[in-house]
Amino acid sequence: MLTARMKTLYLDVFSGLSGDMFIGALLDLGVDFRQLEYGLAKLNLDGYRLEHRRAAKHGIEGVKFDVHLTEHATHNPQGDHSHSHGPSDHAHSHSHGSGEGDHAHDGSRNFAQIKVLIGASALSEWVKEKSLAVFQRIAVAEGKIHGMPPEEVQFHEVGAVDSIVDIVGGCLALELLGKPRVFASAVVEGTGWVRCAHGRMPLPAPATLEILGARGVAISQCEEPRELITPTGAALLAELAESFGPLNGMAVERVGYGVGTRDNDTRPNVVRAALGKLAAGSNQGSVMRIQSEPALPSPTQDWDTDTIAILETNLDDINAELLGAFVERALGEGALDVFHTPIQMKKNRPGVLLTVLCTMEEADKFAALMLRETTAFGIRQTLAERRKLKREFLTVKLPQGDVTVKLGKLDGAVVQVAPEFESCRQLSVKTGLPLKAIYEAALSAARAQLG
Repeated sequence: MLTARMKTLYLDVFSGLSGDMFIGALLDLGVDFRQLEYGLAKLNLDGYRLEHRRAAKHGIEGVKFDVHLTEHATHNPQGDHSHSHGPSDHAHSHSHGSGEGDHAHDGSRNFAQIKVLIGASALSEWVKEKSLAVFQRIAVAEGKIHGMPPEEVQFHEVGAVDSIVDIVGGCLALELLGKPRVFASAVVEGTGWVRCAHGRMPLPAPATLEILGARGVAISQCEEPRELITPTGAALLAELAESFGPLNGMAVERVGYGVGTRDNDTRPNVVRAALGKLAAGSNQGSVMRIQSEPALPSPTQDWDTDTIAILETNLDDINAELLGAFVERALGEGALDVFHTPIQMKKNRPGVLLTVLCTMEEADKFAALMLRETTAFGIRQTLAERRKLKREFLTVKLPQGDVTVKLGKLDGAVVQVAPEFESCRQLSVKTGLPLKAIYEAALSAARAQLG
């Protein structure tokens, strides 16, 4: 793995992005190809082989990364078939439901199957989480286009072996690079048309437009007469990039290029990736930020980040029992948090501000739940980035039994120590000792163990 001091990756997507170009750029930055191969083998997915080589477009040299499907995956009697799918290198096979009577194409999988495949692998939890989040964005977009739940979306293209390798491989390569913070330039797409299973559609492709729109990413089109950014590239950007805008206060240490397949008319078919560090006090990415996103803090922190949806509505006519039932149901269905705050509304009426925190992908689900289960006539939605301590778990041994303790780390130092409530409660029930006494004993033991 490369040195941990390389904290920031800037993707210059002036010529778009695809999954294979993203991996090629990270290989050019120094990610070891053999380590990438070894990591992808943990997927227990066969039917492919990987290739990388030096290549150039319009005089710009970088790494061309390819996934070659073998006869096992393609059922092709002619042998290997290369799937080099840089921007505009392929037609888009839209996804469909996999209901009774449907026949999936060779290599197709639905989102539920992809989740099982990745979840059962021996990949790190970080790679699993990021890979599934990228696929989730594609599934939500395709589900919206075709009017079906994300779980039922049958991927004919993105679910194929080569695209699974692109998405998981991209997240794995980022981990091998030291999990840097990621920023990106303004997103540029070409003009013209793309071939879909249902005919020709104007660019941006439907899934690309949905994915970037859901994240609030601005898109500009240039004079290049073909697709530049694929749905996979859009999903990687939407999930990994903290913000979009020009370079601002970054000390660049290395530059790599990921090379696409086709020759563009107006610009080299490459993505440029710069690896380095942000200068102290820099506000890299402050341009083109999504709504309600706070200013970036100091770039020296190694916390985890993600983006969540905040759903709110003001209520002055809801029965308290209905409000309590909604909170219980929303939490039971997977909301990150649900709470209500006393407020004063128009005409001096007492009311409550009902707030639901959830993932961006589930925002529509919980908005609909709020409209159905409360007296709300409308929901406000904003997006916000979270800064989260890196979490580890420690087991402490008390005379009465073991207790799990959660640690929160920032820049390698433990800054939070919290015994897990359920672990303490179970030991309290087992021994008859007060829960408070178990909690305090576990906290003291954890601090002593940490020194």
